[in-house]
Amino acid sequence: MAIARTPDLEAANRSSLAATREPAVLDVPPGRFLVAEGTGDPSGEAFHAAIGAIYGVAWTVKMTGKREDARRDFKVGALEGLWWGGAPGDSAAKRRRWRWKLLIRVPGFVTTADVRRARAALAAKGRAAGDVGLERFAEGRAVQVLHVGPYADEPETLARLEAFAREQGLAFDGAHHEIYLSDPTRTAPAKLRTILRHAVRGRPPRSPRPRGGTAPGRTRRKNR
Repeated sequence: MAIARTPDLEAANRSSLAATREPAVLDVPPGRFLVAEGTGDPSGEAFHAAIGAIYGVAWTVKMTGKREDARRDFKVGALEGLWWGGAPGDSAAKRRRWRWKLLIRVPGFVTTADVRRARAALAAKGRAAGDVGLERFAEGRAVQVLHVGPYADEPETLARLEAFAREQGLAFDGAHHEIYLSDPTRTAPAKLRTILRHAVRGRPPRSPRPRGGTAPGRTRRKNR
């Protein structure tokens, strides 16, 4: 019997991950994501614990499914992050109040039961992953650009992206979105590659609004 090829979610969504240093407008396809949400500085313990938890669940779901049915294997995709309640370049005191939601895209056949089972398996090994969930995220129309360099240098690139959006008659809407194409533990800061993305709406606001907002807004819980 022929076995289906392992889903490569990055290849399937290549058009939305093909960012260059020149800003562009795109329509991002909806998808299903593992998520882990929290508050605080990205250099802090909570953020790094969330990274470990979401990757732990992703790999456990992948390997468990693969053992049970080779057709349920998939390639674990890039880590992504939604950020609000602040802005790049904030002081250390302000970064402690940042809100964030980490995401990893998974195939449509992954269910909340798969995630619960993965969390239980990790807990049995003494690894905490109880806050990792499964959500559908529909971002829609957005602008994005490839940032190459340290995370601390993102404000200049983000300002260029926002200026581009205004030129197109668009305005940032919701949370700031980052897609991490490089492993910061193995890549020199000057060579880090990060997609900076922001959902947009068709008309600029009549009065300025704080960047980010109070919540991602376009993410909702997927019950199954």
